[in-house]
Amino acid sequence: MAALSGLAAGLRARLSGCNPLLPGSLWRKFGRTAGLRACLTGCNPLPNRDRAGAVTLQAPRRTSRERGAVTVEYALAYLGVILPLTFAIIYTAELLWIWHSAADFTRAGARYAATHCWQAGGGNVLNYMRANAPLMVDRQQFTDGTAELAVTYYSKDPATGTLTEFSCDGDCSTNCVPDAVTVAVRNYEFRYFVSYLGLPPVVMPNFQTSVPIESAGCDPEQGTCLP
Repeated sequence: MAALSGLAAGLRARLSGCNPLLPGSLWRKFGRTAGLRACLTGCNPLPNRDRAGAVTLQAPRRTSRERGAVTVEYALAYLGVILPLTFAIIYTAELLWIWHSAADFTRAGARYAATHCWQAGGGNVLNYMRANAPLMVDRQQFTDGTAELAVTYYSKDPATGTLTEFSCDGDCSTNCVPDAVTVAVRNYEFRYFVSYLGLPPVVMPNFQTSVPIESAGCDPEQGTCLP
């Protein structure tokens, strides 16, 4: 009984700052539980009327301390979650962009090599690739030789079907037509975005495309080849 009396006294003290004796219409509108909860949470249940004349309860206002706590919580969430997540999305997007562009780059080089004449070392193909590198981040690595571009021609053994590296005495000759070509991008390191974060570059795998020679740009009837 003493405990119940103490609880009742504490409740009366808590309710001393608000008026639980609301008009009957207000209690019926909001309910006794809502009215009591309003008193206990510190809001003023005294009837207020809006512009339309409807009776409303005045919601509690946040103190400056509460507003400051919300600001600190948002700053921590931004620095700990939102900002790192944004950087991760940018990093992944650029990495996938580079991956797709490098794969297409080798395909374009292989198509060019299959339709143009053979030169020792694939000089004509390398010049074409450096002049037509795709627009992407880290493009300079593909044009200045930082990323290695390799062109390898093969001849096919009619008996076994195995491929051996092709060699010939002349360049751009109808007598020097290989059977296949492989164009590769090697030793490329993704460093465009990670360098701003002070992180080491990401070593990418080798990209390569192999295709059969279509004509090597040669016309046997006229004895000319497309360089």
